[in-house]
Amino acid sequence: MLTAFARAFKTPDLRKKLLFTLGIIVLYRIGAHVPIPGVSYQNVQICMDQANATQGLFGLVNMFSGGALLQITIFALGIMPYITASIILQLLTVVIPRLEALKKEGSSGQAKITQYTRYLTVALAVLQGTGLVATARSGSLFQGCPVAGEIVPDQSIFVTAVMILTMTAGTALVMWLGELITDRGIGNGMSILMFISIAASFPASLWAIKEQGDLAGGWIEFGIVILVGLAMVGLVVFVEQAQRRIPVQYAKRMIGRRSYGGTSTYIPLKVNQAGVIPVIFASSLLYIPALIVQFSNSQAGWAQWINNNLADTGAAPHVVLYFFLIVFFAFFYVAISFNPEEVADNMKKYGGFIPGIRAGRPTAEYLSYVLNRITWPGSLYLGLIALVPTLALAPLGANQNFPFGGTSILIIVGVGLETVKQIESQLQQRNYEGFLR
Repeated sequence: MLTAFARAFKTPDLRKKLLFTLGIIVLYRIGAHVPIPGVSYQNVQICMDQANATQGLFGLVNMFSGGALLQITIFALGIMPYITASIILQLLTVVIPRLEALKKEGSSGQAKITQYTRYLTVALAVLQGTGLVATARSGSLFQGCPVAGEIVPDQSIFVTAVMILTMTAGTALVMWLGELITDRGIGNGMSILMFISIAASFPASLWAIKEQGDLAGGWIEFGIVILVGLAMVGLVVFVEQAQRRIPVQYAKRMIGRRSYGGTSTYIPLKVNQAGVIPVIFASSLLYIPALIVQFSNSQAGWAQWINNNLADTGAAPHVVLYFFLIVFFAFFYVAISFNPEEVADNMKKYGGFIPGIRAGRPTAEYLSYVLNRITWPGSLYLGLIALVPTLALAPLGANQNFPFGGTSILIIVGVGLETVKQIESQLQQRNYEGFLR
């Protein structure tokens, strides 16, 4: 990986793209520390010092925003509205025929879907910004902080509207920065911004583990967490690269006097076909009951049960339900993102077939069978990776700040592998020697 980056910096046009991408990243991180108007920065810092920024109901969104959410900055919402909009549009593509037709139109249809995603992102930013401002005004953003109710001193309608508008504009700016990286940088812009947001919290989380440790001044716990993290990175890289290759043979076709086809290829079915989406879905679904209790301020029996069993990440009901939700959403997302019937029809249309399997419905049934078989280990792997901070590192007290678990490690490794592949592919295009040397 380091060799690929070194070779990229030696290539003039790739060096410009890398420097442009680094410049965008710097602007993104600066914006993540600029507070919005109407917020008492001093009170926010007081509550941040007393609270654990990586825990709580807003931990997932705060992680995707690079810690900007709890600091209520102009990039407080980060890229979470865009991620949510992209997932919603992807799910609606299966339900709405118009979106499905646009998806099949190629680049022009994809451009239209991207435009719809932008509009939905702005709408979700307004909705989420309103919720964040309401939470900050009520003092529920930092529970237990004595000045939590004074984070927004002026609660007039005008100041509230300015805060919501600022965060919405910040989300639109983040979306634009991601598209700039995609168009003029090294590509994969939104994923790179997500990568930077998560990686920005690693140093503070690791140092917090060292400060809380008791063995040799915390260095023993620090070293164990580093070793466990490296082992998890190796496991994630191994599984993310694993795939089942279904061989496909295309028969020869005579068009005029020319012969087409007759080639052999394969359909790559990844073990983790769903990616990180099941973990995000499961986390979001488990946050809903706790959010209801938090905003209702109820002290009833059902509210106490939710706080003790679902809101507590170390409770047995939370762990079991979290694991089964991840497995369920893994199968659900694979079912809607990969259509065996469509793949079989396309293969039949262009004269392709799987050796030993008849074209048409038998091919679709075979693909569905193989996909279900490899989704089981993929879903169990996702569940285990997501539960490592809670189960394996609880004796060290690192489960609250462990940065190498769940959603973060999957995104970090996935985006890192994809970025390296893009850089290597661009290097191959620029260093092709041809047949003569």
